[in-house]
Amino acid sequence: MKFTDGYWLMRDGISASYATEVAETRVEDDRLTLYAPVRHVENRGHTLNSPLLTVECWSPAEGVIGVRSSHHTGCVDRGPHFTLNSAPDHTPKITRDGSTVELTSGALSLRVDTEAPWRLDFRADGRPLTSAGRRGTGFATTAGGEHHSVGQLALDVGELVYGLGERFTPFVKNGQTVDIWQADGGTASEQAYKNVPFHLTNRGYGVFVNHPGRVSYEIGSESVGQVQFSVPGQSVEYFVIHGPTPKEIIDRYTALTGRPALPPAWSLGLWLSTSFTTSYDEETVNRFVSGMAERDIPLGVFHFDCFWMRQYQWCDFTWDPEVFPDPEGMLRRLKERDLRVSVWINPYIAQKSPLFEEAREQGYLLRKADGAVWQWDLWQAGMGLVDFTHPGAREWYAEKLRAITRQGVDCFKTDFGERIPTDVVWHDGSDPELMHNYYTQLYNETVFQVLTEERGEGEAVLFARSATAGGQQFPVHWGGDCESTFGAMAESLRGGLSLGLSGFGFWSHDIGGFEGTPTPAVFKRWAQFGLLSSHSRLHGSKSYRVPWDYDEEAVEVTRDFTRLKHRLMPYLYEAARQAAGHGTPVMRAMVLEFPDDPSCHTLDRQYMLGGDLLVAPVFSESGTVEYYLPEGVWTHVLTGERVRGPVWRRETYGFDSLPLFARPGSVVPFGGSADGAVYDWADGVTLRVHEPADGDQVTTRIPAADGSTAAVFHTRRDGDVLNVRAERAAGPWHVRLPGPSAEGTLLTAHSGTESLTARLG
Repeated sequence: MKFTDGYWLMRDGISASYATEVAETRVEDDRLTLYAPVRHVENRGHTLNSPLLTVECWSPAEGVIGVRSSHHTGCVDRGPHFTLNSAPDHTPKITRDGSTVELTSGALSLRVDTEAPWRLDFRADGRPLTSAGRRGTGFATTAGGEHHSVGQLALDVGELVYGLGERFTPFVKNGQTVDIWQADGGTASEQAYKNVPFHLTNRGYGVFVNHPGRVSYEIGSESVGQVQFSVPGQSVEYFVIHGPTPKEIIDRYTALTGRPALPPAWSLGLWLSTSFTTSYDEETVNRFVSGMAERDIPLGVFHFDCFWMRQYQWCDFTWDPEVFPDPEGMLRRLKERDLRVSVWINPYIAQKSPLFEEAREQGYLLRKADGAVWQWDLWQAGMGLVDFTHPGAREWYAEKLRAITRQGVDCFKTDFGERIPTDVVWHDGSDPELMHNYYTQLYNETVFQVLTEERGEGEAVLFARSATAGGQQFPVHWGGDCESTFGAMAESLRGGLSLGLSGFGFWSHDIGGFEGTPTPAVFKRWAQFGLLSSHSRLHGSKSYRVPWDYDEEAVEVTRDFTRLKHRLMPYLYEAARQAAGHGTPVMRAMVLEFPDDPSCHTLDRQYMLGGDLLVAPVFSESGTVEYYLPEGVWTHVLTGERVRGPVWRRETYGFDSLPLFARPGSVVPFGGSADGAVYDWADGVTLRVHEPADGDQVTTRIPAADGSTAAVFHTRRDGDVLNVRAERAAGPWHVRLPGPSAEGTLLTAHSGTESLTARLG
C-alpha cells in the first residue's frame, strides 16, 4: 500500500508518523526496548499531545533478530498466530558503548545510536546488511480512519529481492507491489494461492513479517531504495534473518516457522489423474492404468478428481454409486497393481450434501454475525465452510477422511482454501481478516495429521494448492490452474522457484497445463519439465493427460523421462532429505546454488534439481532454448557432452532431450532400476563422477526409502588417480567416469568391495 505522493508529499487523506529519535532505552537480560517519539523533542512541552512508539528488539534464535513496533498496545489480540520455534537456551548479547546500544545474536547485530536521528542498523560480521531509517518505523492513517503500521528496510545498490510465496509475476520482486492475501487467481495474475510474508535478498539476509493477515509490500515501488511493508492495526513485527548464504537464510527461516516433512518415497513417482470435468468411471480408470502398463510407462499413483463424488454434493466423502458401485473393490484392484490412490477434497460442504445439515446442527460451519451459516453459490450450490477453529469440527472432518483412508485411499489433494470470507464470526473468536490467509494452515494440518495417524509417520503426503507461512510442513504443494501453453509453463516455473525461496521444499505442477488442451509439443516439453520436478502429476481440466492422446512420441518422452526419474531416485531422495533437514528446496533457483555469480541472480527459466543437476526446460515450439552454465566443466547427462562455463548457450533440442547438465566435480548416484520409484537404491547404484578437481573429496549418501542412510561413498581425486571408498555397501556398486562417449568408462565393485581406484585422463 502506497502512502506517499512522490518523495515530498503524502497522498490525499493520508497522515503518517515515524520514529524520529530515541527518548529512552530499557535493557533487560534478553530484550532491548526503545521508546521513540515521532517528533524531535526539544523541550518538555514537545512530549505532550504526540505519539510515542514502543519498539521491542529481541532474538529467538542465533542469527535472527526480531523487532516489534507498536503505537497503541491496548488492543484485543484475537489471533490467530503463526507458530514459531525459539531456540532453547539462546540469549542474545546486549552491550552499551557511550550512546550506542547493540543487540548481538551470532554474527548478526542490531545497532542503535540513541543520541542520533532514528536508525536501526543491522550488521553482520562487521558489514552493513540493511537499516530502518527516517521512515523505517511508524504508522499511517487513512481518511477513513484505518490505521496501518509501517516498516521500511533499505535496499543497497544492486540488491535484489526474492520470495513472498508462489508468485507468478517477475521472479525478482524489485519494483512490484505485492499483497499477501490468498486468492484463487490462476497462474497468470498478480494474485497467489500461496502467500508467504517472507523475502530474502542477494545481500545475505531475509525478512519475515510475523503477521498472518494482509501484508502489503512496496518493493522499491514507492520509495525506490526501500522495501516497505505495512499491516492493518497498531503494531508490526518482523524478523531479520542472517545467512549469509541463501541456503543458510532458508535454514534459519524454516527452523523458525517449521521444517518440511519428508514425503514418502513412492510420492516421487508418476501420478496420473482422471482430470477434472472429463467423463470417467472404473472402466476409464482401468483403460488408463492398463494403457500405461502396455506402453511400459511406470505409474506410481492414480488420482481421482472431484467427480468421484456426486455432483452438487462436494464434499460428502462418498463415492458416486452410479459411477463407482464397488469403490472398495476398485481400490483393492488398483492396489493389486502396486498403485497408490489419491482423491480430491476441499473444505466446503454443499447444501445438497447430507453432511451440510449434520455440520450445521453441530455448529461446525462458519457463521455470520447474526448466527446464520455463511453460504454462497460460487463453486458449489449453497456451500458452507468448515470452521477449523472449532475442535469438534476438525475432529468431525478428520473422521470423514479416516473412513476414506480405511477404504484404501492413501493421500488427498487438498484443493481450495483461498476463498475465505471476512464478514463472519469464527468459533474461537479469531479475527476474520487474519483468518483469511491462515485458514489454509488449519485445513492442511488437519488432513496431514489424519494421514500420519492412519498411514504412519513418514507416509503422509498431500497435493495442496493453498498455503501460508509454515505450510511447508505439510507437503506437497502444486502450482494451481494454468493454461496449456509454453507461456504458462514458464510462469509456473517462476512461481515454483519463488515458493522454493520462501521455505517450501517440494513443489509440483500439472503436466501439460490445466486449462485447455496442450499441443503435442507443449505436452512433450511439459512432460520433460514435470518429470524433472520434485513431484510429477499428469492432470488437466476438460481433457485427459494420457500421453497417447497426443502422439506416439509423447508416449516415448513420458516413458523415457519417467524411467530417468526412477534411476535418479537415490539422488532425488537425498535432496528430499536435505529439504526436510534444512528447508533447502529440491528445485532450486540458480541464485540459491550460485549466490556469488551475478549472472545467476535473475535466472528464472532454468533451475538446479538438487545441488548437482541443472535443468533448462524448453519453452518453444521450435525446440530452441537459451540457458547459462556457471564456471567449470559441465557434463550433459544424456549425451555426455562436456561444456566449459561460464557461458551462455542457445541451442535447439529434439523431444528426446533438453539441457540437463551435471555440475563440475559432482558425483551423481543413479539407481539400478527404472521400473518404479521405490526399490533398494544402494543395490547396484552407479556413481557418475563429473570432472573432479585435483584434491576434491565428495561424500555421497545413498538413502533408503524409509529416510535412513543405506550406504555412503567417499570419492577423492589425487592427481590423475580417483579413489572411491564405500561404507555399508551391501550389494554391487559401480563408478562411471567421463569419456569420449555418453557412456564413459564403467568400473564395477562386487558385494563387500570397499574401494575402487581408477586412473583419469
